[in-house]
Amino acid sequence: MTATIAIKNAIIADPQSPHHGKRKHVLIENGIIKSISDKDISASKVIESPHLYLSPGWLDLRTRSGDPGMEHKEDIMSLQKAAAQGGFTAVAMLPNTLPVIQSKEAIKYVLSTSEKHPVSVYPLGALTLDNKGEELTEMIDMYHAGAKAFTDGNKPVWHSDVLLRALLYTQPLQALIMVHAEDKYLSMGGQMNEGKVSTTLGLKGLPKLAEEIIVERDLSILQYTGGRLHFSHISSPKSLEYIKEAKRKGMSVTCDIAAYQLMLEDTLVQSFDTHLKVNPPLRTKKDIDAFWKYLADGTIDAIVSDHNPQDTESKQVEFDLAAFGMIGLETAFAVANTANTKMDCLDLLEKFSLAPRRILQSPIPSIQEGQAANLTLVDPTINWTVQPAHIVSKSKNTPFIGKTFTGKVIGIYTQKQYLPAL
Repeated sequence: MTATIAIKNAIIADPQSPHHGKRKHVLIENGIIKSISDKDISASKVIESPHLYLSPGWLDLRTRSGDPGMEHKEDIMSLQKAAAQGGFTAVAMLPNTLPVIQSKEAIKYVLSTSEKHPVSVYPLGALTLDNKGEELTEMIDMYHAGAKAFTDGNKPVWHSDVLLRALLYTQPLQALIMVHAEDKYLSMGGQMNEGKVSTTLGLKGLPKLAEEIIVERDLSILQYTGGRLHFSHISSPKSLEYIKEAKRKGMSVTCDIAAYQLMLEDTLVQSFDTHLKVNPPLRTKKDIDAFWKYLADGTIDAIVSDHNPQDTESKQVEFDLAAFGMIGLETAFAVANTANTKMDCLDLLEKFSLAPRRILQSPIPSIQEGQAANLTLVDPTINWTVQPAHIVSKSKNTPFIGKTFTGKVIGIYTQKQYLPAL
């Protein structure tokens, strides 16, 4: 029997499609978009929602798994399940594992382990050996094995010459270098955003300067060498101003921001909830307002989950002893959509769908007849409260349990499968 799915009355959110911004009925047959029309359709399965949006499948540029070595926090399969729950049909996986993903064999391990699930996992190869920032890895071998980009993940590239050589070394491949911008000497011992709240609480601050000085340095190196550079989870308006100017000069630079940075303020840390301990840290309301401005004008290219699973033992301790990071795959869109007062929904969806794929130079699906269906279905008007059952990640380190958001993923369709969200 032919497998057919009818997606009814969906607003198409795909600037590549002639149907962009229009409400249509979409028929999928055996994984291919059979028709897009105004005429009512029938199928073996029908998907509807009052304000349904249909976009090309989302890609998350920044997720972490504990596989290999820390599978109790997250394995590749649970990462894929969490991604599907959050509306992502593909995720880029950081190399911060035990051992570090820094060889062609490790790249092949990730690809082979993830291949049976509908959500694609794109392994990111380590930039330096053991993510120490000292010696470059065999990036060419990893690239040909399937590495999508190179990064030290949650570790900064502290050595200027290492970054310079990496940008030169990867140019023949047109490969992407992704960096976490942080001067570890300026941020050493920091627990939260440096400011009034950190002073009041007696916690050592993480200053925005620690990020800004590295962004400025890295852009200077990029201008000198050429190449492709991406800044992950930026958290300073001044950093974004540097990046905006670099783009104006024609430099090949992009950046993303974590969804939670678009909503959560540093004042919330007064609760000493360790689930709010992240790096870069939560910033101020004034910073958040600036982030939305830079998101709307295109300086910030993409929104990421910054999914960083931590086990209970890493979080249920004193604040200054707790590990950094929160999970975010299941809630990324809901958080960004709820906080959004600046952007049209169509533009916001592009920050999850097309923009990340362009950055990673991964295949870009399109909502057109005859194309393979790689889709995310979302209703930005649904109010829902995050319950433990919604969290399918192995780790539960999120501050959002019991919180109500506006905007819910309905499901994803990829590789001839429809996976509904809980």
